[in-house]
Amino acid sequence: MMAFPRQSRVHVLPPKRNQMWEPNHDTMHGSAQSPRNYRVHDSQQMVWVLTGNSLTAVPASNNVKPVILSLIACRDTEFQDEKKGNLVFLGIKNRNLCFSCAEMEGKPTLQLKEVDIMNLYKEGKAQKAFLFYHGIEGSTSVFQSVFYPGWFIATSSIESQTIILTHQRGKFVNTNFYIESEK
Repeated sequence: MMAFPRQSRVHVLPPKRNQMWEPNHDTMHGSAQSPRNYRVHDSQQMVWVLTGNSLTAVPASNNVKPVILSLIACRDTEFQDEKKGNLVFLGIKNRNLCFSCAEMEGKPTLQLKEVDIMNLYKEGKAQKAFLFYHGIEGSTSVFQSVFYPGWFIATSSIESQTIILTHQRGKFVNTNFYIESEK
């Protein structure tokens, strides 16, 4: 099993509103030039892999090629809620795939849509279904849907399960993730 280096405590302070979208202000959430890229795993060393058009969580190993999460801040502040975290778009590095939320069978569902993350970033009015609050809890990150408040990206404690949205944090799922910047 491939081991991840122990994470140091991550302390991210949201930028002041007047600095948030300046082109030269490079926050943890990407700049106007490009998104930031991160390796992601949960407390059980499960990483995210692309399986068809969905993401699944599998144990990290040398035989597994995990996706790299692309993250960029949203410039539209209509849905900003500093208590929940920074407003971001999420995508898969080197793919035109972005995270989106929609209702399927009466339940909020996480989907990957064929959209370039930079096109979402450049839009004047953000599409709510593509927005997430990136919150910091201790040394981990959480991603809450803006479209479905109280619903978080989650992995199952059982391997090879699809990554989902849940509103039942800590009940058989992991909603806290370690993210490590990729150079």
